Amino acid sequence: MVETIYGCKWSLTVYQLLAHGINRPGEMVRSVDGLSTKVLNDCLRRNVDFGILDKQVYPEVPPRVEYSVTAFGEKFMTVLEQLEELQKELQEPRDL
Repeated sequence: MVETIYGCKWSLTVYQLLAHGINRPGEMVRSVDGLSTKVLNDCLRRNVDFGILDKQVYPEVPPRVEYSVTAFGEKFMTVLEQLEELQKELQEPRDL
């Protein structure tokens, strides 16, 4: 799961968008250059399947869909942040 999510360059972007209150797919696509609707939907679906994100569909016309981070997703994102910190440490020049 970690490899699938971390390997998808758009997952981290989606998490940042959600952190900034952008939770609707149309807004996400408009906010990020190079992000297509198909790729976003695939990314969101994987994150929902893993339990990282929750999908809320409202019974309206036109349909409205919003995504939010689950409690598990919050824990998962903490782990990803720690992985990024480790990566930064590995890339820093070491004093010998």
